[in-house]
Amino acid sequence: MDFNRKQILIDAESESVFLWGARQTGKSTLLKQLFPKALWFDLLLSDVYERLSKQPSLLRETILADVENRVVIIDEIQRIPTLLNEVHWLIANHKVQFILSGSSPRKIIRGGANLLGGRALRYELYPLVSSEIPDFDLSKALNNGLLPRHYLANNAKKLISSYIGNYLKDEIAAEAKIRNIQVFARFLEAAAFSNGEMVNYANIATDCGVSAPTVREYFQILEDTLIGRFVPSYQKKPKRRVIAAPKFYYFDLGIVNYLLKRGEIQQGSEIYGNAFEHFIYQEIYAHSSYSGKGYPIHYWRTTSQLEVDFILGENEVAIEVKSSANINTRHLKGLKSFSEEYSTKQLILVCHEPLPRLVEGVLILPWKIFLERLWADEVI
Repeated sequence: MDFNRKQILIDAESESVFLWGARQTGKSTLLKQLFPKALWFDLLLSDVYERLSKQPSLLRETILADVENRVVIIDEIQRIPTLLNEVHWLIANHKVQFILSGSSPRKIIRGGANLLGGRALRYELYPLVSSEIPDFDLSKALNNGLLPRHYLANNAKKLISSYIGNYLKDEIAAEAKIRNIQVFARFLEAAAFSNGEMVNYANIATDCGVSAPTVREYFQILEDTLIGRFVPSYQKKPKRRVIAAPKFYYFDLGIVNYLLKRGEIQQGSEIYGNAFEHFIYQEIYAHSSYSGKGYPIHYWRTTSQLEVDFILGENEVAIEVKSSANINTRHLKGLKSFSEEYSTKQLILVCHEPLPRLVEGVLILPWKIFLERLWADEVI
C-alpha cells in the first residue's frame, strides 16, 4: 500500500536538513520518493559503514566527483558522527544540499558532534496519521499501532515483539550505555502503565527497584531517542490550583498495547478510551510538526480534578477526547471550567457521536470530522 506522507520537508527547498524518526517510521521510503535521483550513502550497509568510518574523507571525494551535483542523502548518520565535519565543509564551500536521516539524534547531540552551526534544518517523521492512509481503519490503528509494517500486518504482535526486543531493549539500551538491560526492560513496561498519565518518578522507581534519578534518566533516554515524549501541564496564570507534573506518551500506541499485554481493543472498554486518546494525541502532535505551525501542546488539570486533555497554542483551542457515542453535559465540565479561566477560540470534544453538535459553547465533533478539519488546518 502506498501512503501519501504529510512530511514533505516544508520550507526546506535547497537547504540541508536532519530528518529524524524512530525505526520503521518510513524515513528511507519517504526520501526515495522525495529525492529519487539523490546520491545515497546507507550507513546500515556494512561495506559503506566500514569504508567511511575508517576514512571519512572518502565522502568528500565521492561527492566532489559527482558531476550531476545531486542532493546527497546519508542514512543513519548517527552511526558515524565524524562525517558531519566533512558535511559541514561541503555545505560551506560547495553549497552541497544534504539530507541527513537517522533514528536517534542522542549520540550526535550528547557526543558533542558537529551540528553544522545551524546550517541544517530539523524535521521528524512520525508513525502514520489517518490522512495518509487510504480507507483508514481506526480499529486496526488502535490495535496494531501506526508504524507502517505494523498497521498493515495481519499479526502485528510478532512484529511488535521483535521491534521491542531488537530495538527498544537492545539497540537503545546499547546506545545509552545502560548496563542492566533487565531493569531497563522493566522500566519500559512501567512507563507503559504511565502512558497518557501524569508521571510519578518515585512510584516507577519502586516498581523497577532503582532510584528516582535513574528513572528520570531513563525517561530522558526515551525522549532523546524519540521513543516517547512529555506533555507539560498548562500553568499560564492559573486562578485555580493546577497539577504541575507532566504526562508521558510513547511515540506509538502499538508499543503500549504490547508492553501492557492488552488483548483486542474493542469499543466500550476502558482500554479503548485510553488508546483512542493516545491516537488523537499522535494526530495532533504530527499536525503541529508537519503543518509548520509548531504550536505547543499541553494538558490542564486542577487539584480538584477538573481536566482538559489537550490545550493547543496559547489557550487557543481546548480539546477533550471521549470514546463515548453519547455525550452529555457531564463530559463538558472540564472544557467549560477551562473557558471560565481562559479566553479560547474553540472548545472541542472529540468523540464517536454520528453528527456534530454545539452544546453550551462546546463543539462536539465525530472523530472523523475532527481529523478532517485538523488536517485541513481548520482547528488551529
